[in-house]
Amino acid sequence: MCSETFLRLPEEKRARFLEAAWAEFTRVPFSATSINQIVRRAGIARGSFYQYFKDKEDLLHYLLQSGWNYLAGGYCEVLRESGGDLFALQIQCFDRFLAQCNENADPVLRDLLQFLRMNPGFDMQKIVSGPPAVPLFERCAPEIDTGNFRRKDREFVFQTFVLCLMVLATMVVEAILQPEMVEKCRSDLVERLEIIRLGSTIQ
Repeated sequence: MCSETFLRLPEEKRARFLEAAWAEFTRVPFSATSINQIVRRAGIARGSFYQYFKDKEDLLHYLLQSGWNYLAGGYCEVLRESGGDLFALQIQCFDRFLAQCNENADPVLRDLLQFLRMNPGFDMQKIVSGPPAVPLFERCAPEIDTGNFRRKDREFVFQTFVLCLMVLATMVVEAILQPEMVEKCRSDLVERLEIIRLGSTIQ
């Protein structure tokens, strides 16, 4: 994770560094990225990089975490719009995300999309199902309608939430990497959500 030194940088310098990092991480596959290219673009000394991050993996984690936090805000907003329906939420998010990707207007989504295209084997589930899922769940939990859930305890609702999120992430990534399969991915998303719903709600 980033250092205090990085967080104390003037906003303009920090933004320039992050822009340089995204430019490099969306230029070539991650294995071919170069810290030298990042510092050259950012106009800083190579030694400064290591005052901010341990290595390029640390920087990538920070960038993806920032992107995840950005997407999480939209996720919570759509949950409210869906009336707390956890299952409808995933489908609405899929549709909205793919539409925004097609418009290519949002720079955060554009960079995340390009990173995924450059790194087709990247496992987004590590980001979605790991520790970052906990604060997202805490933000969303009060909005989730658990009226039909078989159990309403926190752990059961949390695990259902994570399963839905993992299915959404998987189908979004597949749809991004194979645009010709968008309808199939959406159909698979609906089917998998129905399996989760049938297992977690009272019929």
